[in-house]
Amino acid sequence: MLFALAFTIQSCEQKEKKPQIEVEKEAILESEKTEYFLLRPEVEKAYVYSHEVKIGNDIKISGAVSMDDEGNPTAIDDLEQQMKNCYAELEKILKHYDCTFDDVVVENIFTTNMALMLNKSNYRAEIYKNHFPTLSWLGAKELAPQKFMIEIELEVHKSE
Repeated sequence: MLFALAFTIQSCEQKEKKPQIEVEKEAILESEKTEYFLLRPEVEKAYVYSHEVKIGNDIKISGAVSMDDEGNPTAIDDLEQQMKNCYAELEKILKHYDCTFDDVVVENIFTTNMALMLNKSNYRAEIYKNHFPTLSWLGAKELAPQKFMIEIELEVHKSE
């Protein structure tokens, strides 16, 4: 019995796992590489932010708002159109990373008019058809700049 225990301990000690551990560490480091993406570089540089940051298989997308390429608000006083413009912008970003709205796991919506948002929210059913992300709706006194009525931020997980 003592011989069997000694043999088992000796057998475990003889196995070297260091090369395998090194390979695993390299794979983890590569998969967690950070990538930054600017949708409107001049606007984002002026406000000092990245529209998206990808870390491994996870993508964090800053709040999308209804704006033109120069950063000017569009669809002023039209929450429904602003919402559609936000989702159109988000779709461009998702396509950049070869993702769809099916890959979205978190959605946060900020609005300056919650009652109107609730009334117009059925548009989301056209966006999310297969499964739904977690969702938070947050009322805000104002968004920057003040003409924005809605801002939508996403978190995405892209499975390999």
